[in-house]
Amino acid sequence: MTPVKMDCCPPFAGWHGKPYYSLDAYCKNTYGEKLYKTAINLGLSCPNRDGTLGTQGCIFCSAGGSGDFAVFPGPKKDRETISEADFRQAFLKSQSLFSSKKTGSRFIIYFQAYSNTWGPVPYLEKMYRMALDAPAAAGISIATRPDCLSPAVMELLIRLKEEYPQKLIWMELGLQTIHEKTAALIRRGYSLSCFELALQKLENAGIPVIIHLILGLPGESRADMLSSVLYLNRTPIQGVKLQLLHILKGTDLGALWEKDSSAAGSFCTMESYLDVLISALEHLRPDMVIHRLTGDAPRGLLLAPLWSADKRRVLNTLHKRMRERDAWQGKFFENDV
Repeated sequence: MTPVKMDCCPPFAGWHGKPYYSLDAYCKNTYGEKLYKTAINLGLSCPNRDGTLGTQGCIFCSAGGSGDFAVFPGPKKDRETISEADFRQAFLKSQSLFSSKKTGSRFIIYFQAYSNTWGPVPYLEKMYRMALDAPAAAGISIATRPDCLSPAVMELLIRLKEEYPQKLIWMELGLQTIHEKTAALIRRGYSLSCFELALQKLENAGIPVIIHLILGLPGESRADMLSSVLYLNRTPIQGVKLQLLHILKGTDLGALWEKDSSAAGSFCTMESYLDVLISALEHLRPDMVIHRLTGDAPRGLLLAPLWSADKRRVLNTLHKRMRERDAWQGKFFENDV
C-alpha cells in the first residue's frame, strides 16, 4: 500500500471527507473505485483448535472462527473436490450480500474464517489461484495467525506475488494486544516476538500487512489499549483493524460474561468506546489505512455490547464526535515520535 500524499491541513483531501484514512479512501485513491470485501471460508482450522496448541480456541472466538458471514465453496465435507465452478458460485453468492449497495466492478476476496494459511500448501495454492484468476477480483486478503507462516507458505505467497503483479495480495495478522498477560488470558497462543518475526518475513517479501487489534479486552486499561496502538506506529504495517470486543454466545468469554459481566471486558456504552477509539486514531500514523473501526457480530450470537449492533449509528456518532473534538488521525502522532 502506498502512503497517501498529505495536504497542508487535516483532514486531508485524500481522505475523501473523513477524519481518518479509510479503506474506502485508499481504494478510491489507488484503484479509482470502492472495493468491497467478499468473505470466503476455506474450511480450515487453526492451531488453537486442532490440538496443535489447544482445542478451545481464543476465548472470544465463535464456532465460526470469526468467519460467520463467510461463504464456503462446495460441499463442506470434501474441500479437496472444490472446482472452479464451485468457487465462482461461492464468489457470486458472497457478492450478493451487497445487493442493497452500489458497488464497483471489482471485489477483494477475503479468506476470513480461522487461519487461512494453516492447511496443505497445494490446497492453499489451488484456492488462492482460483481467487486471483477471477476477473472481478482485484486481489485477495488472507486472515491468519503469525505462527502459521511456514517457509512453504511464504514461498507460495512470494511466487503468487510475482505471477500476479496486477492483483493485490494482503496478509491480515491477528495481534489483538501487545500485552503478554492479556494474550495469555485470551489464549492467543503466540508471543509478541513470534508476531514480530512474522512481520519481518512479510516485509522482506514485500507483502502488505493489516493488523487486527481488539479494544476492550478483559483487564486492559485505556493506557494499555493506547500503548498497543502506539506500538503499531513503530512497525512496517500498512493498515489496521480496530475491533471492538464482541462478547458472543457459545464462547468462553460469553460464559464468563454470563457469570460476571464486569470481568468480561468490552465497553458498557458507545460513548466510552468512542472516547478510546478517537484517542487511538489521534495517535496513529496518518498514512496508516483504517480497515475497520467497530466490526460486525452476528445478531443472534451477540451478548454484549448490544449498542454495537447498530453499526451505522456508531460510525455516524464517531464522525460527529471527531468534529466536535477537532480530532483526526495522526493529530498527536508527531508528539509521540
